[in-house]
Amino acid sequence: MPYDEKTAERVRRVLNGRRDIIEKKMMGGLAFTIGGGMCCYLSRKGYFLLRVTPELREETLAMAYVKPTDFAGRRMSGFVVVEPEGMRTEAALAKWVQRGIDNALAMTADKPAKKTAATKAPAKKRVAKSARRR
Repeated sequence: MPYDEKTAERVRRVLNGRRDIIEKKMMGGLAFTIGGGMCCYLSRKGYFLLRVTPELREETLAMAYVKPTDFAGRRMSGFVVVEPEGMRTEAALAKWVQRGIDNALAMTADKPAKKTAATKAPAKKRVAKSARRR
């Protein structure tokens, strides 16, 4: 079963006008990323996963309609599941999506920038053994 297209369309409406969000199909679901970090994910089983920082995990789990993420039998500490009842209205969904954006940006700000091809040191050329003997 693919992700819920109606929920995906609702998330797109919430994000309308933002140019910094990238939508990616992955693992049978649909991810929304910002600054290289996933902020929310619609799984193929119909779950809405929300990014949480370690500092806000317990606080978020204490909220109504939120439960831990169990993905393929493993708990994912960086995400929680928001149940459909918790995002019935557009305002409620917008609040969750914004929380995911804030958490994703906070987590990507903590990571050092990845080196790009332009900033990496040039690789050393390998010389074949036969060329070294000459």
